[in-house]
Amino acid sequence: MSTSSSELHVVLGAGQIGPRVAAGLVATGRRVRLVRRGRFGAELPAGVEPLNADVLDPAALAAATAGATTLYHCVNPLYTEWPRRLLPLTNGIIAAAEAAGAHLVVLDNLYMYGRAPGGVMREDTPLAPCSRKGALRAEADAAVRAARDRGVAVTVGRASDFIGPGATQAAVFGERFWPRLLAGKKVEVMGDPDQPHSYSFVDDVAAGLITLGTDPRARDQLWHLPANPALTTRALIEMIAAAAGVAPRLARVPTWVLRGVGVVAPLLREVAEMAYQWDAPYVLDDGRFRATFGATATPWSAVIASALAWARATYAAPVRAAA
Repeated sequence: MSTSSSELHVVLGAGQIGPRVAAGLVATGRRVRLVRRGRFGAELPAGVEPLNADVLDPAALAAATAGATTLYHCVNPLYTEWPRRLLPLTNGIIAAAEAAGAHLVVLDNLYMYGRAPGGVMREDTPLAPCSRKGALRAEADAAVRAARDRGVAVTVGRASDFIGPGATQAAVFGERFWPRLLAGKKVEVMGDPDQPHSYSFVDDVAAGLITLGTDPRARDQLWHLPANPALTTRALIEMIAAAAGVAPRLARVPTWVLRGVGVVAPLLREVAEMAYQWDAPYVLDDGRFRATFGATATPWSAVIASALAWARATYAAPVRAAA
């Protein structure tokens, strides 16, 4: 892979994926700027130029992206902020990429597919959102396609629900899951844990976005990023529990409970809207990416080891001997 000191790769968002993209790009010898609204902490990779800016401020965003050759959109507001922030963010970032003449790489999810036929989502699966957030994602996708039609270089990578170090906002394997699992308590699941469901390892998502931003074969297309073959959520929890040396214990949280609690906790109400994804097969097909780039997903054994090491360090849980 060739590099150039004249390239400037600007990563927007320092949450679950952005810092990993920045670190991977620096490792290839590229100049990288990481932009976030708040202060930087331990998430700032070595060799990355930090910059504080509010991406909803057009002037600040223009300054942050000036001179960029490639721009990575890894910003994701909280669910409760989607109605007022998601589309302005998307349109503002597209405008910044267009002004800079940069190639825009967008991290996206699968919500716009809704209940896909057979539960399998491919790049050519029709968009049929069945949720408010899915409809917003479909609108954002329409803005991306319109930009591409008028000559903006835009490449999109879609991933499923996250798992891995730092994925504290993940739907299942987030900040509520790990402390409970490591303490031997019941872990919460939505829907039917015996339906196959795709989960995306955060390092694979970052590596996939780097490929989209640096390999000419990816440019101006939609791609599903690499993920391991779908397992049931129960099977994956059992694998994690075995590696942690605890008994796998699941507690199914009915959607009506999430909606009820959502009266006083709006974020849980937003989560309840997406619970349909666990009521039937929810499978991401990444075959086109694998065939084109020769990429594979990180094996589950390595994913689980990485996530457990992070969780133990983060939540100060004792290491238990394997059963």
